[in-house]
Amino acid sequence: MNSKTPNGLDKLGLENIGKVYYNLSYDELCTHEVNRGECKMSSTGSAICDTGIFTGRSPDDKYFVDQAPSNKNIYWGDINRKIDRETFNELFKFARNQFSGKDIYVMDVFTGASLDSRKSIRFVSEVAWQAHFVKNMFIRPTEEELENFEPDFVVYNACKTTDKKWKEHGLNSEVFVCFNVEENIAIIGGTWYGGEMKKGIFSMMNYWLPLEGKLSMHCSANIGKEGDVCLFFGLSGTGKTTLSTDKDRALIGDDEHGWDDNGVFNFEGGCYAKVINLSAKSEPEIYGAIRKNALLENVVLVDESGEVDYSDSSKTENTRVSYPIYHIENYEPTMQGGHPKNIIFLSYDAFGVLPAVSKLTKEQAMYYFLSGYTAKVAGTERGITEPVATFSACFGEAFLPLHPTAYAKLLGEKIDKHGVNVYLVNTGLNGKGERMSLKETRASIRAILNGSINSAEFETLEIFDLHYPKSLEGIENSAILNPKSSWDNLKEFEKTSKELAKKFIENFKRYDNSGSEFDYSLAGPKV
Repeated sequence: MNSKTPNGLDKLGLENIGKVYYNLSYDELCTHEVNRGECKMSSTGSAICDTGIFTGRSPDDKYFVDQAPSNKNIYWGDINRKIDRETFNELFKFARNQFSGKDIYVMDVFTGASLDSRKSIRFVSEVAWQAHFVKNMFIRPTEEELENFEPDFVVYNACKTTDKKWKEHGLNSEVFVCFNVEENIAIIGGTWYGGEMKKGIFSMMNYWLPLEGKLSMHCSANIGKEGDVCLFFGLSGTGKTTLSTDKDRALIGDDEHGWDDNGVFNFEGGCYAKVINLSAKSEPEIYGAIRKNALLENVVLVDESGEVDYSDSSKTENTRVSYPIYHIENYEPTMQGGHPKNIIFLSYDAFGVLPAVSKLTKEQAMYYFLSGYTAKVAGTERGITEPVATFSACFGEAFLPLHPTAYAKLLGEKIDKHGVNVYLVNTGLNGKGERMSLKETRASIRAILNGSINSAEFETLEIFDLHYPKSLEGIENSAILNPKSSWDNLKEFEKTSKELAKKFIENFKRYDNSGSEFDYSLAGPKV
């Protein structure tokens, strides 16, 4: 066991704590998880935990302290809620008291593979599998780097405490996920879900980096044998983890990246993939990554043998696995690449009107980046009986402390500077309500990556003014590239197109007052 005491332990403000388990190895963490009854083991050697009543993030319980100077930068609203300093201090006291008399796990890690943009993060928790999650998801320091580790930011995960005074405090519930930018502290209470730690640090990187002139991005990234980098933007369920994991290209990362003067770099040291309905045939790389040191969340075991039923969603549709990135056979060890050659926006269009693949102009790229469109399909959530359009600015609005146009401005500058090609790929439904074939979607992406799409003849989709290829290398049935081809009734296609276009137009009205440099409404659909 690592008996070393972390540097600055006395600065954490914790009193009467028990044993301090510091940056334990995977084997040590596994022993703790099993002995403490936190985890079971799967037949492949991965640990299995349950995250309690919260099987996803709790966005309505996320707050930033309203204080200078950060309050001048933060884009306040439903995403970034205010909490006063006094309330934060009281919640911080609750969190510290929770650790009193307890053994704790301290994990020191990095976020950001680029040395010019890296931040040092310390996590404190009393749950072994949460330390395991942190070890999987962040960049693991060497023993030499730990010798002089000084955290830039500290996360106190006091998941076992709640705010009994939440109504008095004017909060949403007894759960709290709070960030104090000036003091470089975050506190978590009331939710065990590991993703709060991951996305909490992502939110902070989305605060820090743009103020340094660097772009932070909710995307996956891979790199080809010739050094060509591709970024995949997309909301949950659009396929960015699946599509960026490619046997012919090295994975840089599957979810969170930065783009500085050196190029693209992963924020993380691991992957966090959905596993609902996972199979070795459809997603062999992810399936093969679920082995010793991986951590499965909220999956259902078939029996005591440890075999997992990935089709069972009785606990949640959001079953997940975290694993260190080196579990993917073909990954880029530096987790970095040069400036991207291609950017792909992934949208799950449940209305069946967007083309399978479209090439965007720079202005359209800005429009669709700020729109961040996908859709929820009937049956995915309680109460949803027909497609519901969802717009999440920059394909990650829930994690953006700054105004979305701050990120769009940086993206536009980098597209211009580096001559990046941008595409929109529909991973959703066609006019018959059938899911776009993963095989054909991969073929479209291969055509982008190998450049053969540039020699294609393009047609224009009315209303959306999107340019799509008439045929593509690797796609036998070219009809799938034309969204009209899957509709039996073209009048219904036009009606549905107009309905979706109106949703885009209505959503984009929120940028009307953002200044002329972000007036990209003309690049969007017209009714």
